[in-house]
Amino acid sequence: MKKVLVANRGEIALRIMKTLRKLGIESVAVYSDADANAPFVSYADEAYALGGVAPSESYLKGDLIIDIAKQTKVDGIHPAYGFLSENAGFAKAVTEAGIKFIGPSIEAIQVMGDKLDSKQAVKKFDVPMVPGTDEAIENVEEGMKIAAEIGYPIMVKASAGGGGKGMRVVHSADEFKEQFERAVSEATSSFGNGAVFIEKFVQEPKHIEVQILADQHGNIIHLNERECSVQRRHQKVVEEAPSVVVDAEVRAKIGEAAINVARSCNYEGVGTVEFLMDKNKDFYFLEMNTRLQVEHPVTEEITGLDLVEEQIKVARGEELSLKQEDVQINGHSIELRVYAEDPENDFLPDLGTLKVYRKPEGLGVRVDDGYEEGMEIPLAYDSMISKLITYGKDREEAIERMLKAIDAYEIAGFATTLGFGRYVLQHPAFLDGSFSINFVEQYFSADELKQEIDGELAEGSWKLFKELKNDSVKKPINQNHSAWKRNRVVAD
Repeated sequence: MKKVLVANRGEIALRIMKTLRKLGIESVAVYSDADANAPFVSYADEAYALGGVAPSESYLKGDLIIDIAKQTKVDGIHPAYGFLSENAGFAKAVTEAGIKFIGPSIEAIQVMGDKLDSKQAVKKFDVPMVPGTDEAIENVEEGMKIAAEIGYPIMVKASAGGGGKGMRVVHSADEFKEQFERAVSEATSSFGNGAVFIEKFVQEPKHIEVQILADQHGNIIHLNERECSVQRRHQKVVEEAPSVVVDAEVRAKIGEAAINVARSCNYEGVGTVEFLMDKNKDFYFLEMNTRLQVEHPVTEEITGLDLVEEQIKVARGEELSLKQEDVQINGHSIELRVYAEDPENDFLPDLGTLKVYRKPEGLGVRVDDGYEEGMEIPLAYDSMISKLITYGKDREEAIERMLKAIDAYEIAGFATTLGFGRYVLQHPAFLDGSFSINFVEQYFSADELKQEIDGELAEGSWKLFKELKNDSVKKPINQNHSAWKRNRVVAD
């Protein structure tokens, strides 16, 4: 494999290209009009315009991407995550074009891409599952009968769903009809597939996922777990590895279950098996993501592996160089997704221009990003600016380094999740590991966050930052205050 096209954008495209360069493999970028001046475009060995801005006009144009791949004579296409990464039709078209799709088989994408099909597949391998149906519910009456048998609260979920879409929690029979119809409607509009099923709603669970690595020769290992319970709108914001509540016994069991999920669909490459875990540490299969995960860096930090490099090796047909007993946990790692959104305003997007952008540096600090100072955050794509990752010899050190990195991270022009990250990492429920996926609903207070920001900024600094916001000329900044607090005010 001498040349690879990266069918993606932003920080993940740049991150993949860095590994390709390390391996001596040429990279080809494709980009939309909005990304013409993005760092990943200039970093690539070759770059080709897709045109348009919206994903449907650019990064979802599979035929055009394959045409570019043919013209540039690449050996493989890496889809990263999002866009076409879990599109079985695209994977099939790439394969039929004589190009290696750097990901799992078409069969695996199809089976795990549908929640009902995946439940049927893993059922044969005795993987623990949340009580519920493994077939689509045809109508409201049937659903109400099943919900009564399972016992409320229950969850209505889209079969083809993801990202929290087509998902509704139902607490009683009185609200079943309305929530069921909403789930079907949202599933239809989001995925073109209105099929839904019912599961018991596990209250206050943790979201624990296991990283899988498999080759084309039947060898499968797990690379331990990640804790991904701090979420808003069913999407992750803070992740860490390992989980503070998973002991060696549970780790062995959940790891074996994840391997069995991979076996159920003849998996190859890197993938992630997601579970819900209750207070008794009983865990239940949720879904499998057949791609590289956003939060893969925390696993890299504690294992010393480059997961993109492992993907390339598998795509080349190489056998795994590791056995399960070789996989160790060394230290602790935390990731904060830095989004251009306002935690004080229900985490709504708060896009704009990066007036100030200075990344933190130091021992155990890593920033995966795809922007530079002066760039606009495009409205058409996900609002994530970067992933801030820290590593320490233990959880305490990783947290301490993350707090210092947040303080040193300077982003001005709009609100970000940096302040929210500090709020989380200092909260007692996070520190003692008792938090669940309901962290935001249970503990987060936008008023408390605002008071923390306002209370630590001197009146004179406030005036200075207001001037900076409305002045393109950079002025000296009071270094007595944390960078994220200074620049949060600039965004007001």
